[in-house]
Amino acid sequence: MSRRTVIILVAVAVLALLGVVVAVMLPQGGAAGPLPLDTITLPAGFEIDVYAGNVTGARSLALSPNGTLFVGTRGAGNVYAIPDRDGDGKGDEVILIASGLNSPNGVAFRNGSLYVAEISRILRYDDIEANLEDPPEPAVVSDAFPGDAAHGWKFIAFGPDGKLYVPVGAPCNVCDPEDERFAAIHRMNPDGTELEVYARGVRNTVGFDWHPETGELWFTDNGRDWLGEDVPPDELNRAPEAGMHFGFPYCHGRSIADPQFGTERSCEEFTPPEQELGPHVAALGMRFYDGEQFPEEYANRIFIAEHGSWNRLEPIGYRVMMVALENGTPASYEVFAEGWLQGRDAWGRPVDVEVAGDGSLLVSDDRANAVYRITYAGVTSPSA
Repeated sequence: MSRRTVIILVAVAVLALLGVVVAVMLPQGGAAGPLPLDTITLPAGFEIDVYAGNVTGARSLALSPNGTLFVGTRGAGNVYAIPDRDGDGKGDEVILIASGLNSPNGVAFRNGSLYVAEISRILRYDDIEANLEDPPEPAVVSDAFPGDAAHGWKFIAFGPDGKLYVPVGAPCNVCDPEDERFAAIHRMNPDGTELEVYARGVRNTVGFDWHPETGELWFTDNGRDWLGEDVPPDELNRAPEAGMHFGFPYCHGRSIADPQFGTERSCEEFTPPEQELGPHVAALGMRFYDGEQFPEEYANRIFIAEHGSWNRLEPIGYRVMMVALENGTPASYEVFAEGWLQGRDAWGRPVDVEVAGDGSLLVSDDRANAVYRITYAGVTSPSA
C-alpha cells in the first residue's frame, strides 16, 4: 500500500469517527502492456487468458444466445459489445455502443434487446446485435428509481419468471431511509410495469443469480464499513420467495447488531445469510456454474468475484471465490482464482463472472480494463 493511500485511509477514518460522510476514490492504477497473468493461481487443469483487452472500466457482463458479450461500466459511462463471431474463445473486437451514461453498470439481454441500468432508470436497445456499429436510440423502460449516487449503480438480470430484477442500494454507509425503495431488490415486467419490491434489508447487492435446478434467487451483499478490520462479513443470501428481509440496517452477518440501529430490532427477526463471506472483500458478481466444460463436481457451484477491500489496512479480496453446495446449503467457501493482489498492491480487481456457451468462465476486471476467460483443459501428466 502506498504512503498516499495510507494517508487517505487515516483521514477517512478520522472523518468517519467525527460523523462526516465522505466519498473517496483510491488510486486505480492499471497495468501497462501485457497483463501479468502468470501471477494468477488456479486449481490443477485450469488456465486463464485474456478474452478482450482495452475494455475501459469493465464491470457487469451479459451474454446473448449468439455469443455477443455485453459489458457495462461505472465511471467510464460506457457500454460495450464484444462479439466472438468465429467461436474461438476470443473477443473479435470491442465495440462502443453507448457512452455518456450515468454509471451504466448493469446489463441484461432478452429477446434481441439489451437492457442497461443507469442509476435512476432502465434503458432498452432493441435489435442491438444487428446494429452494433450504429445502435438505435434507447427506449426508457423505467425511470422510477432514486437518483442517489451512493450505492446507486446496479446489477440487473432476468429471472426464471421473466421479470427484470433491479436492486437499489442504501444511499449511505448505514442508515434507515424513509424512502422504501432503498436497500431493496425490486422486480418488474420487461416493459417496466408492475414494479414491486421483492426483498428488503439488502444494503448493496451488485450480483445475483438463480439456482439452475430450484430456480431460487441467490445474491451477494456488501457489509457496512467502519465496524472494524474483520467485521462485518459480506454475505451470500438466498431468497426463495418474495417478502423476505435480510437485516440491514439493524443486523449484519448472522448475529452482529448494528451499534446505531441494532437496539430497534433483533437479528432473530431477519433471514440470516447462507454463507458469511470475508470482511470488506466487496463481493460483487456471482453465477451458478451450469456449463459442461469444467469437471462434474463443479456443477451448480457458485463463483463469486470479490472486487477487494478499499478501507482495510491489510487488503483482502481481489480474487474469484467458489461456494460448493450440499443438499442446497453451502458446504465450502474457498479460493478458485487469485493473484491479482500482490502483497499490498493489486494490479486487477475482478467484478463479475459469466458462464460462456462453451462452459468457460468469463471474468471482468475494471482496474486492468479487461475480460478474462478461464478454461479447463484437464490435468497434464508430468511425463507428457
